[in-house]
Amino acid sequence: MSAAARQRLSDMQPAQQAGILCNDPIFQRFAAVRSGLPGHQFNASAAGEYLRGVCQITSRTTLNTSKPAQAQFAALRTEFDAWSGRIAQQR
Repeated sequence: MSAAARQRLSDMQPAQQAGILCNDPIFQRFAAVRSGLPGHQFNASAAGEYLRGVCQITSRTTLNTSKPAQAQFAALRTEFDAWSGRIAQQR
């Protein structure tokens, strides 16, 4: 796939972003750690359950229409990006 054909994650709908994140092994590990299970690895389904719980939704598609859920998802993405070293953590 060419660089021009690839869509940036931040340009996608929130529900699509959430689906991609839940399939990311690093996010799955993050979700396990945040769930109090350090040393464990969630699968995509468990990561999705974690995400829905944090965002207080029953379906990821709700992320496309609910402003409160979008705010929770944005905060979760920021926490994940900091945890994974993708952005600098605040001191």
